[in-house]
Amino acid sequence: MGAMGRLFLLVCLGVVALVVITLIDCLSTDDAEIRSLPRPAWVLLILFTAPIGPIAWIVYGRPKRAEAGGALPGWHPAGSAAGRSRRAVAPDDDPEFLRELGARTKRTKEDRLRTWEAELRRREEELRRRERPAEGGDPPDGT
Repeated sequence: MGAMGRLFLLVCLGVVALVVITLIDCLSTDDAEIRSLPRPAWVLLILFTAPIGPIAWIVYGRPKRAEAGGALPGWHPAGSAAGRSRRAVAPDDDPEFLRELGARTKRTKEDRLRTWEAELRRREEELRRRERPAEGGDPPDGT
């Protein structure tokens, strides 16, 4: 295989990679964010008109980059899904939930501590009342 054959093989592999990447990007983009054509038309264009279809997807079909205050997300190295608006997050990954949980736990501990302190004061008062009559020489039952 000569130098031209290797170069041809390299170009073919590049085109195949471009088709695969743009096809995955097209299929993972929300319908509302796709521009110019509907998704099925983009898929057919990407598959059957390589390398022009994938390049057309990148230029005309992908969501536009978000401008200052724009509604659509920009390009992200991890794919179109990474730049989208916030999705549902697991509770253990949500900083707001963790902050609220910490505050709730702190309030619960403080309430429990206040309850224990009040119970301790009540018991101490009860013990003092029992001991006072015994110190004065009077029997506790009043006889």
